[in-house]
Amino acid sequence: MNIFARWRLLSLLLALLASLPAVQAQGVTKSTLDRIREHGAIYVGHRETAIPFSYMIGNDVVGYTMDLCDRIVDAVREKSAIPTLKVVRVPVTGSSRMLMLLTGAIDLECGVTTNTKIRQQMVAFSFTTFVSGVKAMVRTDVGIDRIPDLAGKVVVTTVGTTTDRLVNSVMTVRGITIRAKSAPTQEAFSMVLSRQADAFVMDDAILSGFLASSPDRPKLKLLEENFGFEPYGIALRKDDPDFKKLIDDTLSGMMKSGEMERIYNKWFMSPIPPKNINLQIPMSGMLKELFRSPNDTGI
Repeated sequence: MNIFARWRLLSLLLALLASLPAVQAQGVTKSTLDRIREHGAIYVGHRETAIPFSYMIGNDVVGYTMDLCDRIVDAVREKSAIPTLKVVRVPVTGSSRMLMLLTGAIDLECGVTTNTKIRQQMVAFSFTTFVSGVKAMVRTDVGIDRIPDLAGKVVVTTVGTTTDRLVNSVMTVRGITIRAKSAPTQEAFSMVLSRQADAFVMDDAILSGFLASSPDRPKLKLLEENFGFEPYGIALRKDDPDFKKLIDDTLSGMMKSGEMERIYNKWFMSPIPPKNINLQIPMSGMLKELFRSPNDTGI
């Protein structure tokens, strides 16, 4: 997407944001499957830099969540009886993704979205596809080894995510005062490297992806302690039970057949593009249990 297209999208989103209460009240009246049949296309939201879940290599969008959504698209293609169904990939951000679902700009959000009870008031979620620990990334030369060491430090989180609320909650409970900031993910990562921030708190799998692809990896580390755990799901519009059932049936079938685990191992236990680095993140016991008994419970 060139700079002019980005400005047009930003202007549209700002205009939609101003009218959000009306948008939420009116909603998208036609079912997702009916819209897909009408347009002969499905609009799939994706992230651009969320390694290994949803990211771009050249003009291609790849990742763990994208592989899952490709299987869902196959199921939609069969259900809608449109063999030539067009797949339109639409870049989204942490700030724009919910609004783009609400307004019908995308039909699926295939990124790294935490299923929360607050978000469930606006959108629906598939069965949980991943459980992430939330950790802090710091420089190795600043003497920060535990969460209490962040007292008085500049801690940055990604704008538009649930992490800032989680960090504030943990710090309040522990009686720790920090200087909190937020920024886009790539900028937040750079802030730690440039010493504008002392720590970047984010989901551990995404931080591992950044570290794996960064030439500055030896200068950085993740703290061992988690701030908490967050379940990821594929987001879709609310009040569309047929579409949600299709998504959940597809995912549960993949979980039972072992396909989901194979896709997991492809992205978390094997070399991945573009640098063929292995993240080496074994599947947690929590996620294994969710694959045995799928649910869409949020936090």
